Amino acid sequence: MNVLVTGGAGYIGSHTVHELINQGFNVVVFDSLENGYKEFLPKTAKLFQGNLENKKDLEEVFSSNKIDAVIHFAGYALVGESMENPVKYFHNNLANGINLLKTMKKFNVNKIVFSSTCATYGIPEKLPLEESHPTNPVNYYGLSKKLFEQVLESSKINFIALRYFNAAGAAFGIGEIHNPETHLIPIVLEAALGKRDSIKIFGTDYPTKDGTCIRDYIHVLDLASAHILALKSLEEGKSGVYNLGTGKGTSVREVIDLCKEITGREIKVIEEERRPGDPAELVAFPLKAKTELNWEAKYNIRDIIKSAWDWHSKHKSI
Repeated sequence: MNVLVTGGAGYIGSHTVHELINQGFNVVVFDSLENGYKEFLPKTAKLFQGNLENKKDLEEVFSSNKIDAVIHFAGYALVGESMENPVKYFHNNLANGINLLKTMKKFNVNKIVFSSTCATYGIPEKLPLEESHPTNPVNYYGLSKKLFEQVLESSKINFIALRYFNAAGAAFGIGEIHNPETHLIPIVLEAALGKRDSIKIFGTDYPTKDGTCIRDYIHVLDLASAHILALKSLEEGKSGVYNLGTGKGTSVREVIDLCKEITGREIKVIEEERRPGDPAELVAFPLKAKTELNWEAKYNIRDIIKSAWDWHSKHKSI
């Protein structure tokens, strides 16, 4: 199968590209390199540098390559930034995604796996989160993803949307690089390396076991495998929305304590007030993905932090 991976030079995208190639897929990566790194890609991946905003770029990559299916990662994913600049998120995550769908239809490509998010749910009414839970996003990032899911539903293109929880970990010599960094595990590991003086806990009075927020962390390799299984399911005629998570939550304090243990280093912690809009707990109920996609997370939180620390402790700036 010939697969076009948009945003394939990004963090999750590049891991998925490596796995696709390992499993014998032919891969074309479409990436602006705004937030991606060509150094993350295997040498056998074909890179087309372009932007989803530019219809000429899209038509060129489809006309010059036989594409059977698309995995769509390309999107902005910073919650805070989405609240400061919602138009940027609607433009890229929604309008540019529609450009992609129009081009797919023009070239008779009717299969897409969409990188969605648990942010579509908003504040949980019931835990763990099932796919049937109402979608009421509380930030524009989540809303932009929800709206694109709705476009997919009306598009008559066969799709699978993967709503994943907190991606983390490292493999293939690839780790997390965000500017600014907003994800907890890399922030804590940067503090362990002395790149930060301290880390902040936002809220210590949540109704959780230790008062800090709980999240469901999933290894990036588990996410990569899910996208490939979703592709295969599309071939079998399946479609729909699936949660990707471990079904187990880890608190902020537990993450910090595990990082201290694994790195063997002290990490200074500063306690701050809650941030607006942070749910106390977000944990997936991943049974549907296990039953219908034959997917299950293999890695636990300790595995995730160990792999991330191995990468961060050796990483040199690109």
